[in-house]
Amino acid sequence: MAQIDFKSILKRIGTHPLFLLVIGIALVLLAITGLQAIGQVFAPFPGRSDWAHLMISVYVVGACIAAYLGFNYFIERRPNTDLTLPGAAKEWGMGAFLGFGAIALTIGVIAAFGGYRVTGSNGPSILVGVLSMAIVSGIVEEILLRGLIFRLMEQWLGSVTALLFSAALFGFLHIANPNASWLAAFAIAIEAGILLGAIYMLTRRLWSAIGLHMMWNAAQGGIFGVKVSGTDVPGLLISEMSGPELLTGGQFGAEASLPAMLICTALGLYILWKAHRKGAFVRASWARFKTGRDVHPGNL
Repeated sequence: MAQIDFKSILKRIGTHPLFLLVIGIALVLLAITGLQAIGQVFAPFPGRSDWAHLMISVYVVGACIAAYLGFNYFIERRPNTDLTLPGAAKEWGMGAFLGFGAIALTIGVIAAFGGYRVTGSNGPSILVGVLSMAIVSGIVEEILLRGLIFRLMEQWLGSVTALLFSAALFGFLHIANPNASWLAAFAIAIEAGILLGAIYMLTRRLWSAIGLHMMWNAAQGGIFGVKVSGTDVPGLLISEMSGPELLTGGQFGAEASLPAMLICTALGLYILWKAHRKGAFVRASWARFKTGRDVHPGNL
């Protein structure tokens, strides 16, 4: 009777992308919740200031990055290229430019049809709270959604499945937000989920996706004064949105509007096309194995 090679079986399980995904998410979430708990104990309250919130946000982001890098080094045993510093500023800036441009064009179209108008302004100190929100959403969500979920699912199931799944999950996670609807979740999935996944595929690093995500949120709330995924975020401009929900996005905000869906989805599809031209699409693991080519972009 042939002996069962338990060592080989355990090795295969331990290196399977699905197993690694579960471990990676658990480590990052554990690090984040631990720092948040400490912040609740030691941060000044009642009346916690925006600066204290920013301090806690920086600590949480730092813990998230440390957990992700530790997971790469000790569990995956792969060199981390997602967050290395050479070229980071340029890539972050490219993403931020695209994020601001997409939101500014969306708001501009809504305003052109009478759905957006400025009614006042706030001082620059309001941006402290905006920065706190932007760095947590931009860095933590990109590490989880693109650095872990998209990347590891892509190793296993290929680029197309990983992109569709991560985009759908990104939209679904917003269904619990204030004023959310299934239409809003769908809009987030097709406009932001595809766009962020596409820019990660194109660059094979997280910096552009982080810059885009941060500026996407900061521009909406911090500059134009509109709701960010259903949540009120005070910004430099005080604004009013009025008109058909299809034009303005209703109580969820501009992200659920038709202009956002058309503009941002088109941008995402264009970047996907660029990624395809670059040869950045990856086939499923079994298809790569059959052809003897189990290496693909990003040294995944």
